[in-house]
Amino acid sequence: MSRIAAYLGVSALAGYAAVQVLGRRAGSTAAERSARMPGDELVPAPQMVTNHAVTIGARPEQIWPWLTQMGWHLGGYYTPQWVDRLMFPNNWSSLDHLDPNLVRHLRVGDTVPDGPPGTAQYVVYEVDAPRLLVLTSTSHIPPGWDDKYNARINWTWSFALTSVGDGSTRVHSRVRGRMSPRWFAAFYLGTIIPADFVMATGMLRGLKRRAEAGAPPQVSGRAPLTTGG
Repeated sequence: MSRIAAYLGVSALAGYAAVQVLGRRAGSTAAERSARMPGDELVPAPQMVTNHAVTIGARPEQIWPWLTQMGWHLGGYYTPQWVDRLMFPNNWSSLDHLDPNLVRHLRVGDTVPDGPPGTAQYVVYEVDAPRLLVLTSTSHIPPGWDDKYNARINWTWSFALTSVGDGSTRVHSRVRGRMSPRWFAAFYLGTIIPADFVMATGMLRGLKRRAEAGAPPQVSGRAPLTTGG
C-alpha cells in the first residue's frame, strides 16, 4: 500500500506541475510569450503571467463583438457549459450568438462586470477596435479579504487580435498579476493558474467555435449595461 500511495502521490504532483505549466502557456508560441503587449506596464513586476492563444477562421472585426459583450449576466465568457454550471452557478450560461443589445462600443473607463454588483469588475484601460483590448482590475479579491487581511491585487487581462491571412485571426490573451501579502500571492499562484488552463483555453475554444459558426444575432432578453458603452 505504501508503494501505491507513493505512486499516486508522484502522479498527483506530476499532474499538478503539468497544469501549472499549461495554465501559463497552453496554445501560445514562444514568440507570443516573449512579445511586449500594451498594458504590460501596468504590472511591471508580475508574480503571475499567463499567455494563451488560438487561431480563428474569422476576421478581427467578426471576432471583436464577441469580446465586447463579455461579462457577468451579459454574454458570459464562452467557457464550456459544465464550467459555467460548476464554477459559476449564479451566472448565466455563455451566449452562442451575438445580442445587439449587449454588443458594446467599448471606451476607456467602461466596466465589464465579473460578478454581482459591488464585487469584481474589469475596467477598460486601452481599446483599439478590432485589434486590442486591455482590461485591468484591483477588485478580484474574495469578499472581505481586503479589509480583514489587507489583500491587494493588480491585474491586467489583454487581448490582441492579429490578421494572419486567408481571413483568419490570431487571438492572444495575456494575464499579468501582482498580489500582496505573499500568502495571498501563493494562494493565487496555486489555484488560479491551474484553473486558467481550463478557463482560458476553454474560453478561446468557445470564442473560436462561435465566431466561426457565424450564428445570426438575436436578442437574448438579458439586460444591457446601464452605464458606459
